[in-house]
Amino acid sequence: MANSHTDAHDQATDSGHEHAHNPFEKSHLIGHVKDAEYFDVPRALGEKWQIPQLFRTSEPIVTLRVGFKPIDERIEPLELKITKFMVLETLAAVVMVLLFVGLAARIRKGAAPKGKLTNLLEAMVVYIRDEVARPAIGRHDADRFLPFLLTIFFFVLVLNLFGLVPWFGSATGALATTGTMATLTFATVVVAGMAKLGPVKFWLAQVPHMELPLPIAVVLKPMIFFIELLGLCIKHFILAMRLLANMMAGHLVLAVILAFIAASASSVVWYAVTPASVLGLVALSLLELLVAFIQAYIFTFLSALFIGMAVHPH
Repeated sequence: MANSHTDAHDQATDSGHEHAHNPFEKSHLIGHVKDAEYFDVPRALGEKWQIPQLFRTSEPIVTLRVGFKPIDERIEPLELKITKFMVLETLAAVVMVLLFVGLAARIRKGAAPKGKLTNLLEAMVVYIRDEVARPAIGRHDADRFLPFLLTIFFFVLVLNLFGLVPWFGSATGALATTGTMATLTFATVVVAGMAKLGPVKFWLAQVPHMELPLPIAVVLKPMIFFIELLGLCIKHFILAMRLLANMMAGHLVLAVILAFIAASASSVVWYAVTPASVLGLVALSLLELLVAFIQAYIFTFLSALFIGMAVHPH
């Protein structure tokens, strides 16, 4: 009988240890910004809503590793599964269609914008056209790339804003999202450059014009070409990492502030920590709202700049 009471006590203790966790643990904090197969919801609604999986494979199809641990930790294996970031990206696409189909039809007809939302969206479209696309690419070529730049800007912006919604998560804090958009920009840069200059001339234009003696040029120009090609890839990799790092860092800071509340829940300090943490969360959330617009602008501006450099290499 005594043994049974002891075993029950040990099981209860072990169970308590399983549920207790360190709110400042790295894996716990990273879990708030990583992709998942569920949505976190309030405890009253069940804590987690699993996303139905239709085609998930039993084993990963591909597992990519680059050899750099911080990046490898952010690269999920390729599986046929639906994650919350995929759901958010689909929702962002639906929101954009609902917002801009009507606006595009109104602009096509030449009708005056009506309503605060329509005026806001048109003002943002005009700003991206006049202050980002045309200065970076040139007035004659910019309008051809404007649909791509507008799609990138509003897609990043909507995902950034979704990241501020409780229990949603920031899809732009995942390398899969930012890497895909940077890859699309890279493809646009290469295709636009080859279409404008021709395939051979575009790649030759990667090497700056230099008057060099032939023996030196034979050795030096291939080296410069390799460096420029590497630089072209690095620029787009940094384009992806810049957005990822800024969005993930902001949400990690918010998670750390929430962890202060959880860590002090069983002590008197909680009454002092909680009001300060809540005020800090409000202030940082307002800052994140500004960052959401700034990062969407920066990603779009750099994309336009890279396209402009490709179609006007000199």
